[in-house]
Amino acid sequence: MNILCIGDIVGPAAADFVCQNLWKIRKEYGITLTVANGENADPGNGITQNTAERLLASGVDVITSGNHIWQKSGIYPFLDDCPYILRPANYPGSNPGHGSVIVEANGKRVLVINVQGVVYMEPLASPFDTVDAILKQNAGEYDLAILDIHAEATSEKAVLAHYFDGRIDIICGTHTHVQTADDRILPGGSAFITDLGMCGVLDSSLGVKYEPVMQKLRTGMPQRFELATGNITMNSVVFVYNEQKQAVELVKRVNFS
Repeated sequence: MNILCIGDIVGPAAADFVCQNLWKIRKEYGITLTVANGENADPGNGITQNTAERLLASGVDVITSGNHIWQKSGIYPFLDDCPYILRPANYPGSNPGHGSVIVEANGKRVLVINVQGVVYMEPLASPFDTVDAILKQNAGEYDLAILDIHAEATSEKAVLAHYFDGRIDIICGTHTHVQTADDRILPGGSAFITDLGMCGVLDSSLGVKYEPVMQKLRTGMPQRFELATGNITMNSVVFVYNEQKQAVELVKRVNFS
């Protein structure tokens, strides 16, 4: 099984890139399952139901998210109704949506979990305890598991990955929009990368224009950020899961433009 995980989709042009190219990419690389973080897919952060439905129809099997999932309130009913778009599981249970889902791929039951870090971010429930509870709740119901850790601190992602090493097959970091070069198999057998990166304009400040960011950094004054324009690059990682060995045997960063 070849599993494709795509970094944060930033803006409508990036969402269009995914929608226009993903089926071709899936065919070329023999992709069985695709997980993409879509929390920034619409202007002003957040994601709308229309964009989510387009991504799901274009080859994304599960959309994960993060702190910006609440940016557009129109998505809230869809979070309850559609199991294939996730919000971080460690937000309060009364919030709209779900933090995990089991999907079928190539006859395998795949548990996909979305959790948010708490270092330099909102003071949510412990991501350790939250994911532990999800694994326990779904024990015996899945064949392999994928975890999207949406977090600011690289150290938190690394520690979470170490904690779940051997219990979750694929562990991906998101949120910082910069692809890291530490893709590897951990000692316990889990595949890990600190951050998948982003699908967006590479010549930008994390997907937005340089100028307002520069002004904010130089002056400390509030600025209105605007999405950058230009060529799109899609940062992603392919994980090759050996069904006989029941383990990921290869992790490879693959970028498309």
